[in-house]
Amino acid sequence: MSDLLWPPFSVGVSVLVQDEAGRVLLQRRGDDGLWGTPGGGLDPGEDVLVAAQRELREETGLRCPDLRLLPLTEALVSGPEFFHRYPDGRGFFLVGARVEGTLPAEALCQARLPANGETRELRWFALGDLPPLSGNVNRATLNVLRARAGWPLLPLEPVSLPPTPPEFWSALRRTGGAAPPFIPGVSVLVGDGAGRTLLLRGAGSGRWTLPKRRLEPGESFEACARRGLRETVLEVETLLPTALQTGPEPEFLGSVRLGVLYRANVAAPPLTPEARFFSTADLARLGELDAEAEETLALWRGPG
Repeated sequence: MSDLLWPPFSVGVSVLVQDEAGRVLLQRRGDDGLWGTPGGGLDPGEDVLVAAQRELREETGLRCPDLRLLPLTEALVSGPEFFHRYPDGRGFFLVGARVEGTLPAEALCQARLPANGETRELRWFALGDLPPLSGNVNRATLNVLRARAGWPLLPLEPVSLPPTPPEFWSALRRTGGAAPPFIPGVSVLVGDGAGRTLLLRGAGSGRWTLPKRRLEPGESFEACARRGLRETVLEVETLLPTALQTGPEPEFLGSVRLGVLYRANVAAPPLTPEARFFSTADLARLGELDAEAEETLALWRGPG
């Protein structure tokens, strides 16, 4: 299948490990000889942190007990700048998350390079003295640490984007393309300042759901959320990423949805019979929620 219709997302995790001096652990890659953080693609059904520990172990032989997801304002990877073409010619929009942890500098003595040649070398680097880096995903990931430390941000390289059809997921269904293991998307928890939550009635199912969309190729998580709200005749100034969620993707059987939940508030939105605000008491009585909305709202309300 051509690049035009092949599912163009690669969902993965980048692992930032620092030592006691603030140096960052980098690997020299086997494919292009450049440097980057450990990391790689998620396996189907795999949690981000589980994938991070697995990739770190496979690429370095090391374990990092305190790996954790970065704050979501720093953790998310998405957007046109992260299209990456590998030396073998395959190209993907890289989407995913970043995690971080710490190890003592001496831990590198216990590192083991993989036999498959994926990692040629491992070294600690000061943030102000980084080696040539592989791709924008590594530049942007290291910019998170450089920004914290007060270093200038590394410039990202220009990217030549592949052609993709509008409404990519509809085109994929029409052509019978293979469902990808992961489908990135967003949901938005929109409040009205009075403790009520916006729900939309699904055109096909008739069930109430949160505003949600799948990422189009080259779209960032935030841009996708704003597009979904515009299509609901809503504009918001601030969107706050709140949670990273995974679960089954109902329209592509066998695929896993990797979703970002955003929060937003609106003052007086235009409402229709298919878009309404519901109070907490309303939600408790509402029996027409779709499964994803029910799970998200239950998680948000907490126990009891």
